[in-house]
Amino acid sequence: MVFPVFADHLDQLARRRPAAVIPWASPVPYFGAAPSSVVATVGINPSSLEFLDEGGHELDGNARRLPTLRSLGLQRWADADSRHLRRVVSSCGAYFNGQPYERWFGVLERVLSPSGITYYGPEPSAAHLDLVAFATRQKWSSLPFQERRRLLASTSAPFAMLMRFMSARVLVLNGRSVVEAFESSGRAEFEPVRMKSWDLPRAATDVPGFAYVGRIDRFAGVPLGRVVTVVGFNHNLQSSFGVTSTVVDEIGVWLASLIRGNL
Repeated sequence: MVFPVFADHLDQLARRRPAAVIPWASPVPYFGAAPSSVVATVGINPSSLEFLDEGGHELDGNARRLPTLRSLGLQRWADADSRHLRRVVSSCGAYFNGQPYERWFGVLERVLSPSGITYYGPEPSAAHLDLVAFATRQKWSSLPFQERRRLLASTSAPFAMLMRFMSARVLVLNGRSVVEAFESSGRAEFEPVRMKSWDLPRAATDVPGFAYVGRIDRFAGVPLGRVVTVVGFNHNLQSSFGVTSTVVDEIGVWLASLIRGNL
């Protein structure tokens, strides 16, 4: 059951919330059908736009994606009980049935599609995990290094617990920053493999493409109870300047061959 993972995160919000975290936003360890999915994409932490509009106001009504203190009728996370916990868990699980952040997940869905894997529909086969379950006011890359390290350290154990509860056999790391954060948090290491067909053209020097492939049976020293294949690419598909449709499609074909060989 995933409830202990969410309870741990709610306890962190109630007792020792890091300063960078949006205080009223619920934790989001995963998006979609994580317990039953065979593949999970991985990011670092939820975007603030999962909770805020472009003007910085809390999403509300039909635009709301995930729970907040206000939507749960709470003044503080310390007052959350089992009913509130169930609502947070349910909202994360049903995320792709509502108003998903398509500017982000649409690209990942595209790169998964050659594998026949999807976040959507009555029988979804993919979910999305975040190493850090908390949305932050600033973008992750803008946070001080020590703050990023503290956040990763504080959530590595719940992430390992989540992996033990899940059935996913393949993790897909979206971008070099995610690869590096996963290596740091999970005490793993993946060797880059040069992929020339993924190079991004530049006027001066092209940005080289790299793939990462490895296998883990533990995360942050915690046994997972199975071997999980971890694959990744150095380009952040949503953020890397100049990521072309051709490169996205090339990565999708490469990913499909690995996923089919490991399920």
